Amino acid sequence: MNSLRLDLINKYLKSHRRTLILGGITLLIVNLLSVAIPMEVKEIIDGLKDDFTLADIFKQAGWIIVLATAMGVVRLLSRQLVFGVGRQVEVELRQKLFNHMIHQDPNWLQEVGSGEIITRSTSDIENIRRLLGFAILSLTNTFLAYAFTLPAMLRIDPLMTLASISLYPLMLGIVGMFGGRMVRQRKRQQESLSALSELIQEDLSGISAIKIYGQEKSEIKAFSTLNNNYRDSAIKLARTASTLFPLLQGISSISLLILIAIGSGRIQEQTITIGGLIALILYVERLVFPTALLGFTLNTFQLGQVSLDRVEKLLNRESLIQDPKDPVSINKKIKGKLEARNLSFKYEGSKQNTLNNLNFTIEPGELIAIVGPIGCGKTTLSRVIGRMIQVSKKQLFLDGYDILDLRLHDLRQNIALVPQEGYLFTNSLADNLRYGDPNASQKRVETSASQAKLIDDVRGFPNGFNTLVGERGITLSGGQRQRTALGRALLIKAPLIVLDDALASVDNKTASGILNSIRNQTNSTVIMISHQLSAAAACDRVLVMENGEIVQEGHHSDLIKTNGLYKRLWEREKAVESIKKV
Repeated sequence: MNSLRLDLINKYLKSHRRTLILGGITLLIVNLLSVAIPMEVKEIIDGLKDDFTLADIFKQAGWIIVLATAMGVVRLLSRQLVFGVGRQVEVELRQKLFNHMIHQDPNWLQEVGSGEIITRSTSDIENIRRLLGFAILSLTNTFLAYAFTLPAMLRIDPLMTLASISLYPLMLGIVGMFGGRMVRQRKRQQESLSALSELIQEDLSGISAIKIYGQEKSEIKAFSTLNNNYRDSAIKLARTASTLFPLLQGISSISLLILIAIGSGRIQEQTITIGGLIALILYVERLVFPTALLGFTLNTFQLGQVSLDRVEKLLNRESLIQDPKDPVSINKKIKGKLEARNLSFKYEGSKQNTLNNLNFTIEPGELIAIVGPIGCGKTTLSRVIGRMIQVSKKQLFLDGYDILDLRLHDLRQNIALVPQEGYLFTNSLADNLRYGDPNASQKRVETSASQAKLIDDVRGFPNGFNTLVGERGITLSGGQRQRTALGRALLIKAPLIVLDDALASVDNKTASGILNSIRNQTNSTVIMISHQLSAAAACDRVLVMENGEIVQEGHHSDLIKTNGLYKRLWEREKAVESIKKV
């Protein structure tokens, strides 16, 4: 078992201390009553003499019913209190973890994987809930049960007490052995279910690719394999459980038989009364459940501690991209001037810079194209501008402000970054367009759709702006998804708009129309990162990148006349277009 993490347990339970104390008091009352009731039964049975009356029996039975009812009510209250703490910690911790994850840098989230994060946010937090609810209640209840019940049993008959509980260590050992196996089998069952769910999600998302390549049989076979794995793991778990519980019941029955066998002889010897024997039987029955549950509790405790460490590891991870300790307040309206001074960046583990000493100035209102071959650093530059990845200070400035001196919220309010794969949420088209400003009016939504050249498409939809776009915008074409993401950025009217190949899925004519619309209807500075040089022709200037450096700069008409990378890329693009026409 892992070392006890009492510090973490105390950390999560500290704010619920009052509720736990009340829960402890109720458990104390439950165990006192559970000891008192058999004693009452003993006194009633031993008091059955020739002179008893039916009224006395009803009176005593009524008193036992009152005690049993009170015990049941208090037990229910104890479970609500202690289990409620576990549930409340679960809600608080899941919210805390989500709040923490939403502020992490995207690179880290991609490295760890969404599946791992989801597992820690669901399964691990459920394990913590069981630790702080079920395990604590069970351990406390088991301790109190033995602390109160054993002295009462020993007072009646020490020899019979020891004989009756002699098989409990065997019961505990069996539970420990089977309990550990059940935990492992349950984990494998959950993993099988996760794999099955992941395959279903992937196949539903990629149904078009499955159809195109005729891989239905292959996917059916893969699903059948995972489905059978899940079935096998579920059967193994059920088989273990169906073996364990009859064993526990058998051991419990043997304990009772031992008690009755010894007790009958002791009654004949008149060293114990019939009432005493009945009380001992009730006490033994009382200890069976906490003893059997102890093995499961210890396994739950162990799993909970492992999960505590896993979740804490996530919570202790600090994002590389954070607000500055002494942020600079923006005291003027941002116009969209962007300046790079020896801007460099290297990915972790890389031997060379992805961006290498970039120097440029983009004036407010300019429409700038950044072009270059694949892998030259264009997308990295766009992510640096939006502070999706971290660079050193005094390298990139927005209207004279070092972007590392600004709060992330202030910076991203003034920069709209549109990636090539613009993510759309499973919601209506209008809600996706107004995502950056949920309170935006319908008129603003329509205006942004018009600027993104999406309005004609929307008019052709049966439900217009109320059309549900489906998961990741699956009901829309690639061009419609890109234009929706662009419209979302245009709606917030950021002074600086960065289009990272955000027009790749639209034709050159539509792309040029969108750029002209942005130029004529907004005052924003626009940086268009693209491989479409025809669209770049409509820009004020073109920055040409190669191997992380700016190797050319100028207007399209000048660059195509100058020997260099841009001219070669332009001639290649025209050659490809000529081949397509043939």
